Amino acid sequence: MKPSRGKLPLPIITVVIFAFAIIALLLYTERITTSPSPNSILRFKSCSRKKHTPNSSDNDGKDDPDESEAEDKFDFDPEECSVVNGKWVFNNSVKPLYTDRSCPYLDRQVSCAKNGRPDSAYRHWEWQLDDCVLPRFNPVIALKKLRGKRLMFVGDSLQRGQWQSFVCLVEHIIPEDKKSMRRGRAHSVFKAKEYNATIEFYWAPFIVESNSDLDIIGDPKKRILRVDSVAKHAKHWLGVDILVFNTYVWWMSGLRIKSLWGSFANGEEGYEELEAPMAYRIGLKTWANWVDSNLNPNNTRVFFTTMSPTHMRSRDWSSKGIKCYNETKPVMKRGHWGTGSDKRIMDVVGNIMEKMKVPVTVINITQMSEHRVDAHTSVYTETLGKLLTEEQKADPLRHADCIHWCLPGVPDTWNQAFLAYL
Repeated sequence: MKPSRGKLPLPIITVVIFAFAIIALLLYTERITTSPSPNSILRFKSCSRKKHTPNSSDNDGKDDPDESEAEDKFDFDPEECSVVNGKWVFNNSVKPLYTDRSCPYLDRQVSCAKNGRPDSAYRHWEWQLDDCVLPRFNPVIALKKLRGKRLMFVGDSLQRGQWQSFVCLVEHIIPEDKKSMRRGRAHSVFKAKEYNATIEFYWAPFIVESNSDLDIIGDPKKRILRVDSVAKHAKHWLGVDILVFNTYVWWMSGLRIKSLWGSFANGEEGYEELEAPMAYRIGLKTWANWVDSNLNPNNTRVFFTTMSPTHMRSRDWSSKGIKCYNETKPVMKRGHWGTGSDKRIMDVVGNIMEKMKVPVTVINITQMSEHRVDAHTSVYTETLGKLLTEEQKADPLRHADCIHWCLPGVPDTWNQAFLAYL
């Protein structure tokens, strides 16, 4: 019997069906083998999903010994990456963007090389994050982000160091006739004219008001804080586009702080002595209330830099040595934490910030700085406006400054993190 017209013989149909089955099985198997495993998805979530690709701006065209490690990390994402977990890696191929001789805006207090510091390794350590790549500071990007804006750093002399660092990181690409600097007792302004931008510093060591704001009282026991008011300072913060606050070390000058409610004009006898963390909590809460009541997050971005550690006790990291004097390398032990950082203060900052209505970006520079016992000004600084004498340098127990940082140095890394968040 002849097969019906238009119908395929059964053997041919069987072959075709079998062929389609084989192709479908192969495609299914390939899809399974190329799908990411659950573990890889979780690993991606630990940081930004965009894999880091090194480029010329990362290393200025020089071979980076840690480039292969960086390729296994992810680009920095402020929402998912933390600057807390990492390690200091020595990289002599990376040069600072400025020196204390090339930048005319550095105070002599922090110009360590100019003041005779013989070693330079402290300028070549990089803070490398565990999971993400912290982008290097790019002055062009920084100035573009600041175009038409006011950036103000508010705080003490450590915050002034961060301000000077930021100015020095960008000023060298600006022509001489396109920039200016005005220094004042409380308020200083660097202007990048072609960008219509200002980088400012406002002196407020406690953030709240005190009787030692401008006419500094050397004896901490005679300082009195008005912990319920920031009004005198805060009027200078209005209209600023980006505010970066910090306050810590001045609060740690004693176990108890004289705290006042009400006006200094009514006399200073009504103070109450509070433990430092309690006074700090009240003062920071006063600041937080002002921010929530006076700043519009659509117009102003607010940052808070955590405490800068001091390194006054060498036994925190070593059984020998005098304070930070003659230290030439960071402490490499992961998670190192010395007596110069008060975790109670960190708790206060965290508790208050998380309850604020206005979002505040906290830049946690404490852990990265804890390791840098080598980067303080030590004896290569000034006191009372004069450089230390050779006799004073020979007595580091009394004269070594293990609070402030050499520039260029650690505050440049703070600004590296700040720009990444910005």
